[in-house]
Amino acid sequence: MIISAKGKYALRVMIALAARKGGRPVPLKELAAEEEIPRKFLEQIMTELAKAGLVKSVRGKNGGFLLTRPPQTYTAAEILHVTETSLAAAECSGSGECPRADVCPTLPMWRALDEAMDELLKKYTLAELSSRG
Repeated sequence: MIISAKGKYALRVMIALAARKGGRPVPLKELAAEEEIPRKFLEQIMTELAKAGLVKSVRGKNGGFLLTRPPQTYTAAEILHVTETSLAAAECSGSGECPRADVCPTLPMWRALDEAMDELLKKYTLAELSSRG
């Protein structure tokens, strides 16, 4: 599994939002500049995060993006599941459709690795990650 730029950027921007104090919406332009993320790409990412209910978009002069919940309730796993097509270690372990599943000696290992990675990503909250910076 390789986390895409979209996934890494989504984590970065969510951590940036979690680190903000005061609860004011953060404009996309500001987030893009601070996190050094291309604005058009960040627009796509924020749209996906908003559709998933992880951020809220506020329109208007003082508009921008806000988290919808307290930072300690978000996990890295939850964010990456929104942006990544798959977090599987091997193509066959994530799809659930392996033509050799009944005879493959490695499939249980790949599935165990998938579960371990997911459990690890669930241990990291935005609150914890934002306090490291």
